[in-house]
Amino acid sequence: MQRTAFFAYGVVCHALFLAIYVYFAGFVANFGVPRSIDSGPSSTLGSAIAINLLLLLIFTLQHSIMARPAFKQLWTRLVPQLIERSTYVLASCVVLGLLMWQWRPINVVIWNVQNPALWGLMAGAFAAGWLAVPIVSLMINHFDLFGTRQVWLHWQGQPYSPLPFTTPLAYSLVRHPLYVAWAMAFWATPTMTLGHLLLAGFLTVYMVAVSRVEERDLVAYFGEAYEEYERSVPAFVPLGRRVGAAATPDVVTSETT
Repeated sequence: MQRTAFFAYGVVCHALFLAIYVYFAGFVANFGVPRSIDSGPSSTLGSAIAINLLLLLIFTLQHSIMARPAFKQLWTRLVPQLIERSTYVLASCVVLGLLMWQWRPINVVIWNVQNPALWGLMAGAFAAGWLAVPIVSLMINHFDLFGTRQVWLHWQGQPYSPLPFTTPLAYSLVRHPLYVAWAMAFWATPTMTLGHLLLAGFLTVYMVAVSRVEERDLVAYFGEAYEEYERSVPAFVPLGRRVGAAATPDVVTSETT
């Protein structure tokens, strides 16, 4: 009974993320959703900035705190280890849903591309970013990242085993390809408003900052192997690798949603 309940819980959390991800793409694109980054309840400029910053702070704090090893040690005293990752995914969906629900548009236009060729280039880069996020997650182990591998193994009566230290495609070019994909999704837009800029800028700074924290944890966990990977492969811009190195699924543990 517990195995089935855990498996169902993991699958539902994963499916909820996929639905939220599609909605979030529409939210940022101002397409196909009732409220988007540039449409919704109006507020004064000061109120809109304050509310949006608070929402972004809640979002980033949840992602950062729940992904840290020290928090996990405490958290798993309450939440079974097998569904810890699924619970993280569920919490991420909740805070992202809150952000989109309460977001206040700030429709001061920063840029608005009119040239058809440039517009098409920006729109193509935008689509590429949103497609790259799930593609990059599949380069590692998408189902482990979202907790469904854990509950599947438990349902099958098999113990969970951590994934090996490997070199998965884009991770041989940059250490954080998922963050690069998110940056493309946020910045490649033909029309940039102040509200959109606030979200893109805040989350970009957050991703750069949290990548440093994550890498400290990874060095502590993998030791010299990850230190060599840091020396060999750039963080965000693929400038070429000098010697062999490996990437790990845990590199992107808190980069999801």
